[in-house]
Amino acid sequence: MRHVRSGGLADPALRSALAGLPLRDRAWTMELVRGTLRLRGRLDHVIAHFTKRGLDSLDADVLDILRLGGYQLIEMDSVPAWAAVSQSVDLAKGAGGGASLVNAVLRSIRRADGQVPFPAFDTDPAGWLTTWGSHPRWLVERWLDRFGAESTRRLVEVNNGRPPLYLRTIGQDAAEARRLLEAAGITVFEVEGAPRSLRLEAGTDIVAALSAVPAIVQDPAASHVAEFADPGHGLLIDLCAAPGGKAAVLAGPNGTGRASRVRVVAADVSRPRIKRVIENVGQLGLPVAIVVADGRRPPFGRADAVLLDSPCTGTGTLRRHVDARWRIRPTDMAELIVLQTELLDAAANVLGPGGLLVYATCSIEEEENDGQVDAFLDRHPDFEVETVVDGVADGGGIDDDGRLRWLPHIHGFDGAFAVRMRRRR
Repeated sequence: MRHVRSGGLADPALRSALAGLPLRDRAWTMELVRGTLRLRGRLDHVIAHFTKRGLDSLDADVLDILRLGGYQLIEMDSVPAWAAVSQSVDLAKGAGGGASLVNAVLRSIRRADGQVPFPAFDTDPAGWLTTWGSHPRWLVERWLDRFGAESTRRLVEVNNGRPPLYLRTIGQDAAEARRLLEAAGITVFEVEGAPRSLRLEAGTDIVAALSAVPAIVQDPAASHVAEFADPGHGLLIDLCAAPGGKAAVLAGPNGTGRASRVRVVAADVSRPRIKRVIENVGQLGLPVAIVVADGRRPPFGRADAVLLDSPCTGTGTLRRHVDARWRIRPTDMAELIVLQTELLDAAANVLGPGGLLVYATCSIEEEENDGQVDAFLDRHPDFEVETVVDGVADGGGIDDDGRLRWLPHIHGFDGAFAVRMRRRR
């Protein structure tokens, strides 16, 4: 929790911390930490109800201990209440203080047995979505203005759910992959609207699944973006490629076994992240050239296509990255828009007449999506949005303007946006 408070990412820190634990303890700890981060807003509302001087008066470690203990009391039936309180008090002693406060607050939460008042959704939707819904107010207010109260409520509920785990098959149709997985004792399910994806049963050993079939872990929305970006042939540069899932889809053979006609170069500015690209495409034996490069100054000559899966706020993937909702700030978007603009203009310089530029994000924010595309087209009148041809991508989620748009509360997958822009000949 300290790592997240200091600005670190929860998922890699948690994987590192859990590496030496037995499988059962690992699953329990994962649920506790991820659940506490996911429902931090709800927990803070409950804790504040029993804290006279408010949350701002609490030491940061003490507040995190209260959140962890509160989550066990409120959400984890497998933990006896006395044990949750006792362990939290011991943690506070080990952290250097606050044990009596932790004991008093958690005992009050235990006695309340869930009977803590929250704002009413009908009269104060922003208050309810911020506290019970556990999302930052600035984000809630943006979505209320854009989607309205009921749609925002559905979006928040999706974000607070546990995300399914999907495989995207590479070089093999889903039916054959399913047969092999089930032969290995792994239960999988077909995914409506995503014929090349399979949903794994909760708790599946992902290492065993990936050992059984050629595949990557990828949400169907991301798979659709990769298919949408397919130029059909030629040289494609994946300009911000990490962790490499879309490059794998584009470079991999199709479900009939025919080799891809697309030659893929995967680039990313981060050396640690490029290692993940090497791992992901390497384990599948895919012919992807991999380079460390700053997408704002791409060291490439002419390419037939560029995929710019741009850095963004990631508001379409909040259910997967439980700390992200608390990590992003209102000012981040303005900074990211500048970076996205620079990346788009640099990508355009790599393309000659007839070249294809695919801009994509995992954001659901208008400024990062349609706003960026419209501004780019104003700056580059020699580009135009291309209507997707048959066979490039499934028609679901593509609007009348040819823009792919997935929303978690409507489509059930992660949020995603993509548009194909072709330079006129």
